[in-house]
Amino acid sequence: MKMLINVAETVVADALRGLAAAHPELTVDIENRVVVRRDAPVAGKVALVSGGGSGHEPLHAGFVGPGMLDAACPGEVFTSPVPDQMVRAAAAVDSGAGVLFIVKNYTGDVLNFDMAAELAEEEGIAIAKVLVDDDVAVTDSLYTAGRRGTGATLFVEKIAGAAADERRPLAEIADLATRVNAASRSFGVALSAVSTPAKGGPTFDLPPGELELGVGIHGEPGRERRPMMTSGEIADHAVHAVLDDLGGDGPVLLLVNGMGGTPLLELYGFTAEVHRVLGERGVPVARSLVGNYVTSLDMAGASVTVCRADEEMLRLWDAPVATAGLRWGR
Repeated sequence: MKMLINVAETVVADALRGLAAAHPELTVDIENRVVVRRDAPVAGKVALVSGGGSGHEPLHAGFVGPGMLDAACPGEVFTSPVPDQMVRAAAAVDSGAGVLFIVKNYTGDVLNFDMAAELAEEEGIAIAKVLVDDDVAVTDSLYTAGRRGTGATLFVEKIAGAAADERRPLAEIADLATRVNAASRSFGVALSAVSTPAKGGPTFDLPPGELELGVGIHGEPGRERRPMMTSGEIADHAVHAVLDDLGGDGPVLLLVNGMGGTPLLELYGFTAEVHRVLGERGVPVARSLVGNYVTSLDMAGASVTVCRADEEMLRLWDAPVATAGLRWGR
């Protein structure tokens, strides 16, 4: 399979070199794999740090900047970053107000962020953590105990980032981030397998006439395989899966997220079907976001994430943000 890379061994470093060249507002430490907003630490502000395996861009490095993350730690492709990266990131962005670690629920990320929190606290940095576990497709997977963390990570990082800009204290931002995660659910669908640079081809077998319902962002299995369905049928399945688990009422934030290999033409058509199903369930959509935000390299497919957003969450969602992957209001 053809890929736009030099060699598989340098694909993450090469991408970071490109990120640094395209975004001088970021400080990119390629050797230690830490991306920091250039004006960090920001006086009096709680800092937000996240990270995870590469291959899900723009998550997380693409969300570093005013209104969102202060730093991100990219690991190798589909591999957790190590605690030293996280401690280095925390030390670079801590202004004395403390640091919130935003952690997707994957075993390696959870263990390494736990270890990093202990090490950072030994250095005198106040740390709080929030675990994102929004995927309703499976209870446990190849990579997790409990639900996987997927699209809701974007909601948590954006809303908590806006709260941090308001100079709220660490405990209050951590509580808000936990509340956003609790109000969010996701469901993903794969139309083709993901190909990693190291393997140079598909990492699992998905016949052309089939799709995988509930797939994870590393291509890990979901609930079931079925013959190919229409966009409307997929939207029916995904939205009902999310709403049946989430419950509640009131408006939602909606993310229709591409997995990396699906054109926007198809994503917007799918979005129309998602809105149709939400309307049939009596769910008003307060805000919609459509695009490739939490990807799985070249995997074709999409995920649906909704968050039962209260007025505070909506206001913070609308607050200005200026990152490589998400930008409005500035």
